[in-house]
Amino acid sequence: MSVLESAQALAFVLLVVFLSYILVILVPFLRRKPDPEGDPDSFSWHVFIPCRDEEVVIGETLGLLRKQFPEAHVWVVDDDSDDATADIVDAASLRDSMIHLVRRRRPLARTGKGDALNAAYRTLDDWLPAGVDRSSVIVLVVDADGHLADNAFRQAAGPLAFGDPEVGAAQTAVWMSNLEDPSLEGGTGLQRLKKSFGRYLVLMQDMEFRTTIAAMQSLRRHTLTVGLGGNGQFTRLSALDVIAKTSGQPWHGALLEDYELAIHIMLGGYKTVYMHDTHVAQEALPDLRRLLTQRTRWCHGGMQCSVYLKRIFESPYFSNVGAIESSYFLVQPFIQILGLVLWPTLFITMVAQGSLTMGSFGAWISAAWFIIPLIFATGVLPFALWGLVYRKQVTPEKNFMLGVLWGFGYWLYMYQNYVTVLRATYRLITGRQGWAKTRRNQEADVKLLAKEA
Repeated sequence: MSVLESAQALAFVLLVVFLSYILVILVPFLRRKPDPEGDPDSFSWHVFIPCRDEEVVIGETLGLLRKQFPEAHVWVVDDDSDDATADIVDAASLRDSMIHLVRRRRPLARTGKGDALNAAYRTLDDWLPAGVDRSSVIVLVVDADGHLADNAFRQAAGPLAFGDPEVGAAQTAVWMSNLEDPSLEGGTGLQRLKKSFGRYLVLMQDMEFRTTIAAMQSLRRHTLTVGLGGNGQFTRLSALDVIAKTSGQPWHGALLEDYELAIHIMLGGYKTVYMHDTHVAQEALPDLRRLLTQRTRWCHGGMQCSVYLKRIFESPYFSNVGAIESSYFLVQPFIQILGLVLWPTLFITMVAQGSLTMGSFGAWISAAWFIIPLIFATGVLPFALWGLVYRKQVTPEKNFMLGVLWGFGYWLYMYQNYVTVLRATYRLITGRQGWAKTRRNQEADVKLLAKEA
């Protein structure tokens, strides 16, 4: 077999795997049924909020959390902020004994989100009275801009979540909170175009989380390999204790500390579950540069977590199908890198050989016309179909053709993955471990106004 034939065979295998995966995540997602709820009074609740320069959002988040869930203690970890974050939280804690400020100082601070969460874990461990049933203590991690649905605790207390003693962690669905952001409306000329692009990015992120990622998580409910996110992440304290006992601390050093935690929870013998019927709302990023920075960190962190592949396949707590699903997720960035080389090379070689054989490029096109619909069916449709799924499940009142348009927009949006995987690979190869905080939209607006002034 020639090199070209080998490359074609590899490309065919990768294509079949990819299309099969799309089908496998789509079917359970479309067929899922609502989950039952439980009694939150069966548990005690503690919310961890890691903060670094979050003065623009933390006050509102604290107020909403305390109003929605008065039974929950809120632990805000100030990671040595340069702004008034700590002052805002400190003032709130004087008014409300259920709010607690955990201070970190440089040089020990600003070493990653995982370290900030470990500080909150240690503080909670010291605060809890001896003899407390730690399996009934639930820790929830939300971002400083995270707004939970009112039924979050009821869903988490349900029989399919922490009502099952084998469940160690649960992840809510994620929605975008700024779909109707008025600051992205109006303007003239270039400014109007920039705002329109910002609205497009916000919509695509909402579609991504509420369709593709939600469908992946729905599949993982069956393979028992649900991944955790950094926002809307529930964990049983006793499960965190197991990780701390065996590995030193619950959260570790990967830039994708949430998925890394999920791996440790599963390696510890606990289940992780996905709760689609509740959600946490967070800001989408209307700026491409900030979006690429965020996604590069996520991709880099996922690549770091690939070191757990051996332990996953050796673990008695991962089923065969669970190990395969987890490994596919972990090696996906490396497959994308391979695809960046493989697909253009195959296409160019095929066109060149076909043109030489047929006598001209035009003659080859007329004979190989079927390649165009094939490219559409395999390269466009698997992404574009999520626009129709999103319209049906989120905005059924919208026009069908708008769902089609959204689908093509989503196909284009997904190309940012190739940029982020290249950047993440470079960072991995060069050994860069820096953690770049993504600026909040209000911060970016203030910076832009100051620049314009």
